[in-house]
Amino acid sequence: MILALDTSAAVSVAVLDGDTVRASRSEHQPRGHAELLTGLIESAMAEAGCARGDVERIVVGTGPAPFTGLRVGLVTARTLGFAWGVPVHGTCSLDAIGAAFADEPNVTAVSDARRKELYWATYASGVRVDGPAVAYPGDVPVAGLVVGPGAALYPEALPGGRVADVDPAWLARVVAARLAAGESDLPTEPLYLRRPDVHGVPGA
Repeated sequence: MILALDTSAAVSVAVLDGDTVRASRSEHQPRGHAELLTGLIESAMAEAGCARGDVERIVVGTGPAPFTGLRVGLVTARTLGFAWGVPVHGTCSLDAIGAAFADEPNVTAVSDARRKELYWATYASGVRVDGPAVAYPGDVPVAGLVVGPGAALYPEALPGGRVADVDPAWLARVVAARLAAGESDLPTEPLYLRRPDVHGVPGA
């Protein structure tokens, strides 16, 4: 079985048997990611009838996202992978949205970057073609349908957006497809993408 999790926006967990979702959990909380995630993992695994020894792989979303929440998911995935002796694979969290909307010819996936900015990536039939990056809403290079956790935050700049969460089951499917295609480098390094607050110091 596969344990997939993401903390880039909501705190979300899925347990898959192959391509079939056996259990999933998701909570929207601006704080308390660490406390929530452990309980959601235990609950989802119990519903799926999945013991630790049944987990063959862990998949985790690598963001982009603010530091604190994203770090919780990545550290938890790495810790469980080490403790259970299973591989841990990461991929951009927005890839789950691009894959879920693969029937759309073009999709721009967006999530809240705070500071009046958005994280974004564009997809063509589910394949990422640009990004991830961070920009002000009016500077996002929109292609096709705008969708994601941040799709309704700035309707004046991005009208007609469709709100959708990052589904960790789709993260697992993205990773499975990339592994089947022969990719082996699926790191769990975080994608923060945050511009520095100070862009330069005169005379430096």
